[in-house]
Amino acid sequence: MGLQGNAAIVGAAQYKPEKYQTAPQMFHLEQVADLASLALKDAGLEASVLDGLVMSGAQFHEAEVFVPAMTAEYLGIELNFAETVDLGGCTSVGMIWRAAAAIEMGLCQAVLCVIPARMAPFAPDEDPSWMAKAMRFGGHSTRFGAPEAEFDLPYGHMGQNTGYAMIAQRYAAQYGYDAKAMAKIAVEQRLNAQANPDAMFYGKPLTVDEVLNSKMVADPLHLLEIVMPVAGGAAVIVTSKELAANSHHRPCLIKGFGERLSYKSPSYAKDMTVTPLAQAAHRAFAMAGSQPQDMDAAQIYDCYTITVLLSLEDAGFCPKGTGMRFVSERDLSWRGDFPLNTHGGQLSFGQSASAGGMSQVIEAFTQIAGNAGERQLARCDQVFVSGTGGVMSEQGALILQGD
Repeated sequence: MGLQGNAAIVGAAQYKPEKYQTAPQMFHLEQVADLASLALKDAGLEASVLDGLVMSGAQFHEAEVFVPAMTAEYLGIELNFAETVDLGGCTSVGMIWRAAAAIEMGLCQAVLCVIPARMAPFAPDEDPSWMAKAMRFGGHSTRFGAPEAEFDLPYGHMGQNTGYAMIAQRYAAQYGYDAKAMAKIAVEQRLNAQANPDAMFYGKPLTVDEVLNSKMVADPLHLLEIVMPVAGGAAVIVTSKELAANSHHRPCLIKGFGERLSYKSPSYAKDMTVTPLAQAAHRAFAMAGSQPQDMDAAQIYDCYTITVLLSLEDAGFCPKGTGMRFVSERDLSWRGDFPLNTHGGQLSFGQSASAGGMSQVIEAFTQIAGNAGERQLARCDQVFVSGTGGVMSEQGALILQGD
């Protein structure tokens, strides 16, 4: 059971990451329309082929309900399939497999997966500081009745940094901790960003010493091991194999997926060192009939360096507890023996809210299509992609393959 590989990514678009203060403001509907137009142009398809839409379930400025219907009306398309996905950083991966499944079920032929992530203009009566207030507690809910509001926040467990630091400390207690190996993840992804003019940190190389000497934000995580939130946005076009044959690029088949939600707060994890990706990746590889060693690249969600480390282990690229040695012994750059986040990852490309995870999907498609420019891999037929939402709370995996 599962996908048969009869749906493919055929086009993509994403805004160049920018600081929130400098990015142009556009209504979210405008961003969706613009990204859709760019992705369709990239694919070589007309808007008339679209009959499916998958959007982020996160904040949409112009409405809180009936968002797909309003968006379809704005785009001038009629839908046979509509979905919203609310999985944080796993949203993009979740969008892709849902679109593929809908296509393989015969519900639709072409799906727009889109996440706007620039600021939208404020109405005169709106509080422009709402985002800063919302981000104060990270992904935690402060609403009455939320378990986190009663049992986590009053005790200082707030924001993302504390949760990921807690996971890293637990890992260190069980398996040891090599700070230089962790810094190497950030450094070699920054090296990849030097071959990507669209990356936020293009033209700004990084050393291990600079990572280790950067501010300690939440022990053991340094500032340069933590993603920089930026403004952006992204869209991907997923179509049937028949439509894919008419696109501009080598089709990127969606061969396998897995998804797992285990908890909301890591306070309630059975074992903080084993993530939901362990089951999600296993299911994805089994569905695709592939193994970790078959992958030509890995595009792994990287909000923190510890996220990458645990994902490498739990996806099966190395045994549990050996991730730091694995990282130390390999070249993770696009030129190396284990190409990882070849666009720079979110640590160096930039994380545009929930659209940040789409940069990993788009990089996999770009590499398979052979359009990555200077950072193009000599061979790229199969790529592993992961998504992570919350604090290792919800994770997903994709196996993408060139047709």
